[in-house]
Amino acid sequence: MFTLFQRDDCHLCDQALAVLAQAQVPGLESVFVDDDAALEARYGLRVPVLRDAQGRELDWPFDVAAVDAWRR
Repeated sequence: MFTLFQRDDCHLCDQALAVLAQAQVPGLESVFVDDDAALEARYGLRVPVLRDAQGRELDWPFDVAAVDAWRR
């Protein structure tokens, strides 16, 4: 399970989604931080951020190779 923290109308988030599609990341869930004060405080300036089930986080920018290496 992977979670992408993102914002509405975020071109970097759109780019991250494209990279994650190319990397074929399974079970991807998108969480929008705009409507949650705690998530906004934690991720507001960092989005997009990818988090795995163990709580590890990968900050943007990343490419397919970086995602694949991080997932191992």
